[in-house]
Amino acid sequence: MGSFEEEWARLRGGASGEPGMRLASVPAADGGGGGDADVQSTRPAWTAAGTAVGGLAGDVKKALTGLETGQTGLAAKGAVESAAAQSEVYTSWKTYLEALSGRCTALQGKLERAGNDLFLTDDNLKGLFTELAKHYQDTPATGGQER
Repeated sequence: MGSFEEEWARLRGGASGEPGMRLASVPAADGGGGGDADVQSTRPAWTAAGTAVGGLAGDVKKALTGLETGQTGLAAKGAVESAAAQSEVYTSWKTYLEALSGRCTALQGKLERAGNDLFLTDDNLKGLFTELAKHYQDTPATGGQER
């Protein structure tokens, strides 16, 4: 705690309506300090983000197709232990990639909706992504378990 004069000046400043804290990017009321206060969110930026994530979903589906193609014929060799282990890994990756593709598709919709609904409050936007996180939980690690 400082001297009485310093404390009194701080209290007077608070009573005058001056904010006690400001974002560094927001200029002071007297026009000094701060940076650009015109930060904006645009629909095209949200749409571009959604399109990019949607493209990832397509790439994941291509990877899944390649994985399925590589798996063809290995199930017939069930008597070999390495084939059984490979089948378990395949199943794990297939499940993961299907969920990832679904997550990307769902996220694409959320991002595009955010761009369309810029008038929503921050809490509403946060709710969209919280809902997504509840639906798509990370998968547990596979391998190394004793049987």
